[in-house]
Amino acid sequence: MAQDQQHRRRPALFGAAFALLLTTAASGSAQEVRSVFAGADPSAMVSGGKLWIYPTGGDGLQAWSSADRRHWRKHPLLRLKDIRWAKADDAPVHFLWAPDMVVDRGRYYFYYSIGPQNPTPSRLGVAVCAGPAGPCTDSGKPLLTGGNGFEAIDPTVFVDPRSGRRLLYAGGSAGAKLRVFELKPDMVTIDREIAVAQPPNFTEGAFMHERNGTYYLSYSHGRWNRSDYSVHYAIASSPTGPWKYQGAILAADAKYKGPGHHSFVRDPKTGHWLIVYHRWEGQKGDGPYDGERRVAIQRIRYDAAGRIAPIRMTD
Repeated sequence: MAQDQQHRRRPALFGAAFALLLTTAASGSAQEVRSVFAGADPSAMVSGGKLWIYPTGGDGLQAWSSADRRHWRKHPLLRLKDIRWAKADDAPVHFLWAPDMVVDRGRYYFYYSIGPQNPTPSRLGVAVCAGPAGPCTDSGKPLLTGGNGFEAIDPTVFVDPRSGRRLLYAGGSAGAKLRVFELKPDMVTIDREIAVAQPPNFTEGAFMHERNGTYYLSYSHGRWNRSDYSVHYAIASSPTGPWKYQGAILAADAKYKGPGHHSFVRDPKTGHWLIVYHRWEGQKGDGPYDGERRVAIQRIRYDAAGRIAPIRMTD
């Protein structure tokens, strides 16, 4: 499994151009916007009236921004050579993936995974950025290093609007273990670990958002290159649980396979919540799949009780 995970993260998987597929919230109609950025594992945020997407991609990480979701601009953020400690192990090849940009008190912090996961432990890093488009300066040391069955991958940081706590969620894949840490106010140092129960069907790619006092922990389940890759979620009255499992909200169908590794973002113009995720297209059977993954954006709908309605993927 560890060897398969190492293959999973290699930049060769992300060499082709991807399409950004946007389902418009107002009319429900779909429009396809051709773009030039490659990647998967998208993190998203809104800043300065623009939608920003941070995908996995090769030996460097970039941002893509759009004010109208039709025209996109690429912003290089961080390269391996900018991270002095990245090669301080015996691995012959290194790569970056699964970034997450977070703003706290007007400053921007960029979290990311550095591999391989085998034979050396994966690590998490963080850079301080001047804005959503950078420039970014690495903190100079790993934020978290894996080991003892835990893979330090897929970071996401949540600043709790109610308590002000800054929480790092990380882990998954072979160990399928979620860990949560409270960060110090500097956002580049871990203060302490918070013990949490493992959510049902958790594999990797955790994300936290809050709505009307309910905390939504969502995450990917299954194998990244097979049809069982999907997005599940649990709810809680706090960002650290206890979790109440709610089921899957994104799963493969006859046309789109393996949707997962997502983020949620709220559109300030409409107030609608959106999910940004990747999926396989043009694939048949249950996998394993090879080639390119595409990024999609679709609206989230909640019922009166706050449950997320299952998402029907569109083209």
